[in-house]
Amino acid sequence: MPDVVNLFSDTQTRPTEAMRRAMAEAEVGDEQRLDDPTVNRLQERVAELLGHEAALLLPSGTMCNLIGFRLHLRPGGDEAILDRTAHPVHYEAGGPAAINGAMLRALDGEGGIFTPDQLEAAIHPPGDRYGPRSRLVSVEQTTNIGGGRVWPLDTIRGVLDVARRHGLRAHLDGARLMNAVVASGVSAADYASGFDTAWIDFTKGLGAPIGAVLAGSRELIEEAWRYKQMLGGAMRQAGIIAAAALHALDHHVERLAEDHEHARILAEGLAEIPGVRIDPAAIETNIVLFDVDDAYAFVGALWERGVQMTPVAPTRVRAVTHLDVDRTGIDRALVAVREVMGG
Repeated sequence: MPDVVNLFSDTQTRPTEAMRRAMAEAEVGDEQRLDDPTVNRLQERVAELLGHEAALLLPSGTMCNLIGFRLHLRPGGDEAILDRTAHPVHYEAGGPAAINGAMLRALDGEGGIFTPDQLEAAIHPPGDRYGPRSRLVSVEQTTNIGGGRVWPLDTIRGVLDVARRHGLRAHLDGARLMNAVVASGVSAADYASGFDTAWIDFTKGLGAPIGAVLAGSRELIEEAWRYKQMLGGAMRQAGIIAAAALHALDHHVERLAEDHEHARILAEGLAEIPGVRIDPAAIETNIVLFDVDDAYAFVGALWERGVQMTPVAPTRVRAVTHLDVDRTGIDRALVAVREVMGG
């Protein structure tokens, strides 16, 4: 359908003409031999950005999670602790179990954010031969199905303190980390440097067509290379991909504030429509969650009017703003919602 207002996800963002030029003009080489200068530059930049020693370009954020978990979890009943709404629980095809043999302990956080006390209570004590061995804690910044919430830095530090005290490893799923940075003013390194592994995705609000970068110690990233090869993630002239990510870091980070503003406007408009249930004050970044009586029928009716959103539960709808949806698109979406709701 032409001229669609696509609020399905920020993964729908298309590369800009300037990004396409940067990709076309990228200097390339064999990344597996460490000969691609653009890939090397991106990896060095992300490692510094996240406060780690080294980094590795991967095709997707899902592979970052998969390899990150694999670096920390051992065969024989290890457990990863994370929020019940986290991406590995819902959207990674059972990869933590299939590839890493991991148990997942899902905590019931608020908007995708669990507390240090919740983590403390979930950890199996040493010597417990009946339960899985608690080994890893994973934090998703920002929360996805939790509604784009930003983990407060103090909460992250509290979770990391509990993890260290119990000998747990820590992994940061930074799929929308730069949204958190822009919304909070806290640096990416402040959020990410305390984790053993951390990553950022370039295919969401940052607008690249492919790619995410996993960071950690030099030792862990050297091991991550092995799993990258094993899982089919190794590439060749990947500078074309890395150039898009570098362009995004240079040009698309500060503009995330526009997406956050559009999400706020959308939420406030939705709150005025009878039959839509939403608290606009809960919107912190670019993800808008709201409730209607029948999410699937509602979304279907919207699609007929050229507006795309996502049902994430029987009564819950998700709309995600990004650089391909301007203020006019937000206004069109609100008009379509009013029509569907009979207003």
